[in-house]
Amino acid sequence: MKKMLAAALAASMVMGLTACGGSQTAQTKAPESAKETEEAKEGDATEAAETTAAAGEDEKKTGSEMTWKLATDAAKDYPTTKALIKFADEVYEKSNGRIAVDVYESSILGDEVSYMEQLQAGTVDVAKLSIGTLSGLYEDTQVFLLPFLFKNNTEMWKVLEGEVGTTIKNGLNDYSIQGIGFTDCGSRCFYTTTEVKSLDDFKGLPIRVQNNQLMNSMVSCLGGNPVNVAANEVYSALQTGVCKGGENNPNIILSDSLYEVAPYVLMDNHTTTMDVICMNLDLWDSLSDEDKQIVNEAMADATAYDREIWDASIDESLQTLKDKGTTIVEPDDATLDSFREAMAPIYEEYSAKYATLLDAINAELGK
Repeated sequence: MKKMLAAALAASMVMGLTACGGSQTAQTKAPESAKETEEAKEGDATEAAETTAAAGEDEKKTGSEMTWKLATDAAKDYPTTKALIKFADEVYEKSNGRIAVDVYESSILGDEVSYMEQLQAGTVDVAKLSIGTLSGLYEDTQVFLLPFLFKNNTEMWKVLEGEVGTTIKNGLNDYSIQGIGFTDCGSRCFYTTTEVKSLDDFKGLPIRVQNNQLMNSMVSCLGGNPVNVAANEVYSALQTGVCKGGENNPNIILSDSLYEVAPYVLMDNHTTTMDVICMNLDLWDSLSDEDKQIVNEAMADATAYDREIWDASIDESLQTLKDKGTTIVEPDDATLDSFREAMAPIYEEYSAKYATLLDAINAELGK
């Protein structure tokens, strides 16, 4: 099985910055006491979720020839998880009950790096993977993390529905994975413990990002200090001052309650990206043409549903954040231009590396 440990190595190593200089990034974790408190809460939530899932799925599994595990770190009410539940239901229905898909949400099967390894090993069958995690395994996907690559998700979907999307899904075969579709991951914005309105406000600010070299470089270019903390430790890291901000889409900021400890959101939309829905390659190859068609149709319907509810969910999340006292900062064009200028070294470094994919993306967009 090719490069199976690449993701684990990528997650455990501290990545040095290349673009914009700097070497201050470090794998930083919350103090043990705070972490233990969070883990105790997560343990209770996990036990309850597993009990609920088991109770709800027992009847469904009866008589099924295959039962697949589908892993995601997102909460049950998150738009992508809702779409994945729809996928599971449709696969069950279209296979006349031969294939049951159990959805394990909220990191029940571990964080993304952990269940990506399980996906490669075949102990997880289907998984939702973010580009930040996936790029530690399949480096070409890192191109989608380039800041301001897409103006909006309309441009992103145009690219994903073309040859570029097919290339990405099939390129995962080298890592014992088959991509079966995409879901929206929104536009990432900065959330902070103190208000950030301009480039100057980032200076020296410890900002949590996924353990990814390009994302580390992005924060460094803005003048901040990138901090790598696991997703399930971000809340406690903000509480204890290990980091004083992070970046994600408004749905995550709300569903993970990050606004409680970081009540300022800068709507810069610096990265518009997707999640990749993946299947273990051996499982995919073992399926009949009929079952592959069922999977493809169910995934297409789930993606359409995800796209249908995503924008509305962002609007609802932003309103809820405001209602809960979060300050939403809308940067003007001059501020966004200053961000783009500050991040220019990232393009200088990565444009040559991903020239083929960037050319294909630009061709899809008519640039």
